[in-house]
Amino acid sequence: MPTSKKIKLEGFNNLTKSLSFCIYDVCYAQTPEQKAEYIEYIDEQYNADRLTEILTECCEIIGANVLNIARQDYEPQGASVTMLVAEEPIKDSEDVDTTEKPGPMPDSVVAHLDKSHICVHTYPEAHPDDGICTFRADIEVSTCGIISPLKALNYLIHQLESDIVTIDYRIRGFTRDIKGVKHYIDHDINSIQNFFTPDIHDNYQMLDVNVYQENIFHTKMMQKDLDLNTYLFGTTKEELPEADVKEMTERLHKEMNEIFYGRNMPDMTQYNT
Repeated sequence: MPTSKKIKLEGFNNLTKSLSFCIYDVCYAQTPEQKAEYIEYIDEQYNADRLTEILTECCEIIGANVLNIARQDYEPQGASVTMLVAEEPIKDSEDVDTTEKPGPMPDSVVAHLDKSHICVHTYPEAHPDDGICTFRADIEVSTCGIISPLKALNYLIHQLESDIVTIDYRIRGFTRDIKGVKHYIDHDINSIQNFFTPDIHDNYQMLDVNVYQENIFHTKMMQKDLDLNTYLFGTTKEELPEADVKEMTERLHKEMNEIFYGRNMPDMTQYNT
């Protein structure tokens, strides 16, 4: 897609670009020992210290200056982190890249954020009977100005254990050009998918639901391949009976498909016995 012509503004660009997404990390832990190991894993992967490091690195990618950090760990697991961020003046807006393409990884800085915020909240839960444990992290990156938080997508998905991801991106408000004409979007976008790196496209199946006239974009993602060993605690699939491996794999597939499609599905394992 050709790059749109830059808009000459009357003043500050006050368009608000909000990126919010849920990342689901699905695991299998049935015995008390496995559940204890699962909680230890969650505490290590999703504690407030590590989430703060991830969000701080995210701010580096987008170019944000952290003004304030509020964070809290929860018992038995989970955490919340909120950052208030601000931008420095952009000396040359011609250097800001707003085209549809994958954003940089942590060793690059694109531009500076406006007064806004970035936050993450975590939600652990477990099925009472069948060993499925599903952990959710909700992340929101909200910016004002000429840059887009979409540039942080690849870093965040790589850093978190992402089995299913649902992403919403919306542009709100308007800005005026030097003739007083209102503009409700300042960059080209057809799909959130255009901002992903090739490895993410290779690893996930994706589905879009977009409302272009309202500047609302939605993408759902789910891992294509399921290696049972990456979902187990205290054992491996090589140590389990073949029937157990089959049943566990089907349960994990069912859980992930239900989250991806947003509806409950019949339990097919009862028909396979």
